[in-house]
Amino acid sequence: MSVDHSGFSTQAIHVGNEPDRITGDIIPPVHIASTFVMDGVGILRAGYDYGRGTNPTRDAYQVTLGALEGGEAVAFPAGLSAEDTLLRVLSRPGDHLTFSSDVYGGTYRLFTRIHAAEGRKWSEVDAGDLAAVEQDLAANRPRVLWVETPSNPLLDVYDIAALAQLAHAYGALLVVDNTFASPYLQRPLALGADAVIHSTTKYIGGHSDLVGGAAIVASDLVVPEGIEPWTDNGLVSEELVLLQTATGAIPSPEDSYKAARGLKTLAVRVDRQSRSALEIAQFLEVDPRVKTVNYPGLPSHRGHQLALSQMSGGFGGVLSFTVATPEDAIRVCESTQTFSLAVSLGAVESLIEYPAAMTHGTKEGSATAVDPTLVRLSVGLEDVEDLIADVDRALG
Repeated sequence: MSVDHSGFSTQAIHVGNEPDRITGDIIPPVHIASTFVMDGVGILRAGYDYGRGTNPTRDAYQVTLGALEGGEAVAFPAGLSAEDTLLRVLSRPGDHLTFSSDVYGGTYRLFTRIHAAEGRKWSEVDAGDLAAVEQDLAANRPRVLWVETPSNPLLDVYDIAALAQLAHAYGALLVVDNTFASPYLQRPLALGADAVIHSTTKYIGGHSDLVGGAAIVASDLVVPEGIEPWTDNGLVSEELVLLQTATGAIPSPEDSYKAARGLKTLAVRVDRQSRSALEIAQFLEVDPRVKTVNYPGLPSHRGHQLALSQMSGGFGGVLSFTVATPEDAIRVCESTQTFSLAVSLGAVESLIEYPAAMTHGTKEGSATAVDPTLVRLSVGLEDVEDLIADVDRALG
């Protein structure tokens, strides 16, 4: 029977997940072998020889994720290894990299310490200010313009199509971290971006039981002019695989299986999380104990109209808010019972964290350090009435 793969959830369940040809397993088996028997010297059976290079479970997962994002997907053992590998493919020491000012603390450290130590220059810019972005692009001529949208932890929303147009006009490539939205709510490649990054630990995995990452690139994307490719054709998708194999930055078969499983329920989870997050944001917005609320689903949010135009089906399960003092913020984080105090996001369990000292501690002392009165919530699948009551108690 042929299957129509046009819908998101239909693709997530069927693309890359054909029943096993021998046994009929409805779920593709997890291939844990480290090495594969050859049919002769240099003659590979089904194209596999060693687990560091390719693995059937990982390959199937990459096909699914690539279909959902509309590009070629390469899976990694962590979001930061995906980021690091992509940056090494798209730039060389001496090149300039520009990133949006509200980025995850680990991303900030990667740009400002790790790649800076290797000779790459960097600048950060308010990606919501297109004039400032153009000024940076004109002055620095970066290889890459890197943005998160919605951003972490302020939930800013940036115009992907406009940023792609600007980046390309100045010879840069646009990379979008799509972790907060997931491919269910947002497809940056379709809006003009050149590459997409995910921490698959978050919404794609969805159950707090794997660490992973992925880079998805346009199928025809080649390395920037002036960079000598490692492959014959310079396709970024193939460059990523070559560098991944050379450095061993591979996810385990078990984590690949779990991430593929997570994709199958991504739509229903994100639907529920988005609805609950909006209800919590609406509760917080009118609470006098709360100073500001950051959630693009609120009409009062500065990026609401833009989010409506480039996201679909909801606004995600993460929101943040400020209270009167840093001491109040810490007290709230340490007082919840249903929300667990922990880093990460996107899972079935609701989490609360204090970004200034936890996920974004690497930005402390910088010009874009996180407001110490800020609290971030990741909304899970618990009953929303229980979550609101928990936050209400914690606010005191």
